[in-house]
Amino acid sequence: MIRVILESPLAALTREGIEANKRYARKCMMDCLKRGESPFASHLLFEAPGEILDEQVGLQRKMGMAAGFAWGDVSQKTVVYTDLGISPGMVEGIARATAAKRPIEYRSIPWEVPVTDVH
Repeated sequence: MIRVILESPLAALTREGIEANKRYARKCMMDCLKRGESPFASHLLFEAPGEILDEQVGLQRKMGMAAGFAWGDVSQKTVVYTDLGISPGMVEGIARATAAKRPIEYRSIPWEVPVTDVH
């Protein structure tokens, strides 16, 4: 298995939107696993208000992003799932992958985009 950093949106206007984006990220993780990859999605690991970090609290969001970016050094590729658009956090992840000369692959999976919230 190759190690991949998974980029998908987390940011949203509401808690419901964030949870919908997390459901999408889990589908993306399954897609990676089916491709024989070992995905790392920091936004699924760290974003848990009251338990770990809260996406809607600026400093906590930055801490989670920094922790996720640190894993880029041991990853072989960055995979970017685009069905819900590309968020500012994803733009930063793509820029870091580009700077590290880590291959980037853009992907899409079957997904119904929620119409009640956007990032």
